[in-house]
Amino acid sequence: MESRKVVDIALGIVVMGTVGTLIGTTMGGGLMPVAILVGLGLGVVIGFLGGRRFLVSILVGTVIGGLLAWLMAGADRIWVGAGAGAAMGGFLGVQISMLLDVRAAKKAAAEQAGTSPS
Repeated sequence: MESRKVVDIALGIVVMGTVGTLIGTTMGGGLMPVAILVGLGLGVVIGFLGGRRFLVSILVGTVIGGLLAWLMAGADRIWVGAGAGAAMGGFLGVQISMLLDVRAAKKAAAEQAGTSPS
């Protein structure tokens, strides 16, 4: 397995494992192990499929959400803000990724139309 894929899988495990832990904290102690295992599994799959942009957007959302919750509500609510930030980061990451893919497809089509003989 190439090193880039290993890094993506490790990033997925760290990010989605953290998100699973945050969700498990919200759901309660008995469901914490299930949430963590689901997060780790999703992290492996997303990393294997090459979702680096998606994972980075979740990571950024987690950090920003946690910081905002800390500043606005205190240290007791960091995990709530981090979880909400992770959700928003994931949503925005998907939307931005789709827009970048559409832009790249339009650019490739325009270049192909400009270079093909008509």
